[in-house]
Formats: sequence, structure tokens, C-alpha cells
Amino acid sequence: MAAISLTASIFTALGLTLPLLGMARAQFSDQDDNVLIRAVLDGDSPAYRGLVERYQGRIYNVIFGMVRNQEDAEDLAQDAFVKAFRKIDTFRLESKFYTWLCRIAVNTTLDHLRKKARRPTAEFDEQIGTQNAEGEFIDAHHHENPEDMTYQDQVRQKIITEVDKLPNDQKQVVVLREIDGLSYREISEILDVPEGTVMSRLFYARKRLREVLKDIHKPEAK
Repeated sequence: MAAISLTASIFTALGLTLPLLGMARAQFSDQDDNVLIRAVLDGDSPAYRGLVERYQGRIYNVIFGMVRNQEDAEDLAQDAFVKAFRKIDTFRLESKFYTWLCRIAVNTTLDHLRKKARRPTAEFDEQIGTQNAEGEFIDAHHHENPEDMTYQDQVRQKIITEVDKLPNDQKQVVVLREIDGLSYREISEILDVPEGTVMSRLFYARKRLREVLKDIHKPEAK
């Protein structure tokens, strides 16, 4: 997913004029979220682009981790940003914008999953869960040892399959914790549940994953 494509589609959905990329970067790259939000609230709607560019990769990854479908993830990410824009006047500036935005994205995704019957089998992106520091998916198939590569592929595919089998409440915390790297407190705020509940769900999800992975034997070093 190209970063600019999602930005453009969001602005098109909102009926806004997309500012020149260079101008947007020069104007907003060093300003924090609240400055951008205040600008939007003051009538500078194109300032919203700064927030989109800052968080679109993370939001996409969270949603993709839940739906396992690139096209659906892109559409849902767009929907989440559009909803956030239309509700931005309800955002409390003392709160963390990403937490608020991510809650909208998660709820949007859950609504989608409730409405759409899940297929018995799904086609997965083999790169799920393998990201660089910017949150972008990277190629995870660069292993010198073919046996190590086979082992890593087995582990990755098993994790993908088993995460998809988890109950939605457990899947949410796995995605938010392991893919997005959020703290228990942030996940608690996003899901609107106590931190203890977050920890419990993550515990049982990890336990299940460990159980299914123990049967995959790592090749012995030669």
C-alpha cells in the first residue's frame, strides 16, 4: 500500500482539496497532533492530512492484522480516518489522538467482521507480523539456511492461522500488542476494558499460540 494512495483516497472521500505533498511536509512535519487538530477545528481541513500521513501505516497494520485482507484493510482504514475527521470536534485535546483514532479503527473493523461472514479458509499475506521500524511490512524470506527458512515459514504460517482462529477479543489484544506495540494501558483505553482484562486475554492468546507451536521442531545447528 503506497502511503500517498490512502491519503488521497481519504481526502477524496471527505471532498477535500489535497494540498501539494511538499507543502504539507514543510508545514506539518514538526508540529504535534494537537496543533494539527486545532487547525482542523479552526477551519483548515487540509491540515488533517498531517494526521493521516502520521498514522495511516499503523492503522492499516492494526486493521490488516484483524481482517487479513489487503483491500478490506485499505477500505476500513479509509473509513476510520473519515469517521475520525467527522467526529474530530468530539476529541478531547488532553487525550492521546492515536488512542482515540485506533478505537475508531478497531470498532469500524469489528462492525465489518460482524456483518461479513468469514470464509472457512483465507488467503494470507506471508509478511504479516514482519515489519520495519516505520510499521511497513518487509520481506521475511532472507535466510541463508534453507532449513531455517522452512522452519521460519512454518512458524509464521502457523501463527497466522492460529491468530485468525482466536476469539475476536483475544485477537484484538494480540494485534494491538504484538503488531502495533501498544502498552496495556493504551490497549485498555482503546478497547474500553480494564488493564487486567487486557492482560488476561493476552495471556490466554499467547498460551494457545505456544501450544500449537511446540510441535514445530527447529532444525539442529550443523
